[in-house]
Amino acid sequence: MRHSRRGFLTAAASVTAIAALTLTGCASGTPTPTPTETGGETVEPTTPAFEPITDIKLQLQWLPQAQFAGYFVADELGYFEEEGFASVEIVPSGGDIVPQDALIAGDVDFAIAWVPKVLGTIEATGTELTDIAQIFQRSGTTQVSWADTPIKSVAEFEGKRIGSWGFGNEWEIFAAMAKEGLDSTTVSITTQDFSMNALLNRDVDAAQAMTYNELAQVLETINPQTGKLYTMDDLEVIYYEDTEGAMLQDAIWADTARLEDPAYVDAAVRFLKAVIKGWIYTRDNVEEAAQIVWDVASNAPAAFPVGPVHQLWMANETNKLIWPAKGGVGVVDSAAWDRTVAGALEAVNQDGMHLITEEPPATAYSNDYIQQAITALEAEGFDVYGADYKPIEVTLTEAGQ
Repeated sequence: MRHSRRGFLTAAASVTAIAALTLTGCASGTPTPTPTETGGETVEPTTPAFEPITDIKLQLQWLPQAQFAGYFVADELGYFEEEGFASVEIVPSGGDIVPQDALIAGDVDFAIAWVPKVLGTIEATGTELTDIAQIFQRSGTTQVSWADTPIKSVAEFEGKRIGSWGFGNEWEIFAAMAKEGLDSTTVSITTQDFSMNALLNRDVDAAQAMTYNELAQVLETINPQTGKLYTMDDLEVIYYEDTEGAMLQDAIWADTARLEDPAYVDAAVRFLKAVIKGWIYTRDNVEEAAQIVWDVASNAPAAFPVGPVHQLWMANETNKLIWPAKGGVGVVDSAAWDRTVAGALEAVNQDGMHLITEEPPATAYSNDYIQQAITALEAEGFDVYGADYKPIEVTLTEAGQ
């Protein structure tokens, strides 16, 4: 569990921030109300009927790494403080905490989780959660095989040993198979750990890998036959984003019932503003953002053992999943959402189980809050689209060091 490395605001600063928020009564950037005239009488603006929330917790879905760069950057550079927060606690997982469960339990205020996983939880538990910002606009999942025994498409999965981490990460595999009309029982889904040892040892025919993490782990490994690092020429890579089974991934989730509370809505919009500023900074200053995350991971009680070059690769590849943001960063694209829901409905695992069996409720996502945040940021001069975004070139090193 990590507290802001910038520390808490001083008592005076906290009072100032709260007073400012009380005056505005809504997201940062909203003009202060002015007296109006009605029937010849001057009517003074009313004081908001809520106390602004200044302390929140964010649940990550994994350990500290550059997949979450925007949140750590927002913390380190004081963007949360700028939006009136005295404390934002970023809570790591590591597999021991299911983000949406922590949100449902009230242990945190917001959570980062993949859309299909949360859709499954919503149907299974009957609870309501709302995707208030779709940070990743594209799928980062791949299936990686060796070039000398290539699997070039999902249609070739039948009879193969297909690696997956489980924990809900396998549903994209089954959604893509369903789109190909494949029987999931014809595939041997092999549980792999969070390294790429299963592929390196040829225990699977194709291993699951994220573009920003495990794919790099292979390319950071010495090929014993050449004495040099493996290259993309040694691999065959299927990108799920290029299949009909692609699903939306990292999103910011809120408690739907709490969205009836104006104080929570106010906090949500301010939080989104700070986060977007963090991701914009990561887009425009990727080396510095990666260094911030490397510093965090290096000092965290638990973090996956990767080096600073790996973190730079991860920040760069994560940016590609966010930018350019055609409709604005964090806005849920309805077509991508519908594709995700369709895949979740059609996916059937090797045990004949479905992820979901009916359409999710209308409350499962809303663009209302992210639109408020990006409108305010645009007014402040921030580029929330990144139309001219270009990734940098990252040269990987052994073990990412």
